[in-house]
Amino acid sequence: MVKKTNLCVASRLSVAPMMDWTDRHCRMLHRQFSREALLYTEMVTSAALVRGRAVHLLEYSPPEHPVALQLGGSDPGELAEAAAMGAEAGYDEINLNVGCPSDRVQAGCFGAVLMERPGLVADCVAAMQAAAGVEVTVKCRIGVDDQEPERVLPDFLSRLADAGCSRFTIHARKAWLQGLSPKENRDVPPLDYPLVLRMKERFPRLHLSINGGITSLEQTKGFLDSGLDGVMIGRAAYHDPAAVLGAADVDVFGCGEVVAPEQAARAMLPYIAAHLAEGGKLHQVTRHMLGLFTGRPGARAWRRILSEGASRPGAGVALVEEALAAVGALQTTD
Repeated sequence: MVKKTNLCVASRLSVAPMMDWTDRHCRMLHRQFSREALLYTEMVTSAALVRGRAVHLLEYSPPEHPVALQLGGSDPGELAEAAAMGAEAGYDEINLNVGCPSDRVQAGCFGAVLMERPGLVADCVAAMQAAAGVEVTVKCRIGVDDQEPERVLPDFLSRLADAGCSRFTIHARKAWLQGLSPKENRDVPPLDYPLVLRMKERFPRLHLSINGGITSLEQTKGFLDSGLDGVMIGRAAYHDPAAVLGAADVDVFGCGEVVAPEQAARAMLPYIAAHLAEGGKLHQVTRHMLGLFTGRPGARAWRRILSEGASRPGAGVALVEEALAAVGALQTTD
């Protein structure tokens, strides 16, 4: 039985939901570094679960806990059904995406465009909470297009708080739905960290995490010391998980030990073997491991061996061991 997680504690540090990146294999790798951080799935649309019956999208491994399911959608009834499916699957939290700026998401009237419809978001959250039986949270932007964040964001938070949502992750940038690509929306709009800090002062009872442009544990601790309840890190945690997550349990949660990349890689070997035995492919796992040794001698050889060999027929654990040997990390445990 999975122990009950205190999500307010776990969300002191979380890894952002990232499309095509934070699948179950990526999350399993991140869990080798941190036993405490909250991990998120890629965004799954409510339509895929409810209308498409794509229940395979809910698959995960028990060691991934604490793990949250992020949903995308804008129909309260459909989101409620999808949230219930996620809760039944055992997810610790259901998160509603109100931040993704992609054209496909806008066409479906969900993601960041919902910042313009806080009443609908409140209806969605209320319906999801009634159906799920687990905590429902929201990840949002500070505003979109010509909205004035100083006015829009507090109104948005207040309406959703009235609907029963008490935990938010705020990406501290606007989303420009007209004129910027999703990639540009991750970098071009300026960050406004002080605004998020002001929201914590204005709504002290809400649990607020900050997201956007954060790349280190030093920044994380600075935001926590400033009064925010949590920090969510995205691309930096993916590209260099050892730097971001290796010392997270010690530095952020005050427990555990520092985990080196070779420890995490070796810990993944039984998982990889089981994945292959079930008919999976090696590259499905190792594509998330390419950044493990960033900045270390042998990192290029590690990436080359895995990149060139993992998709070949019959590739297995031996290839990972070969790559570990290339960085001098193939050791046996006592």
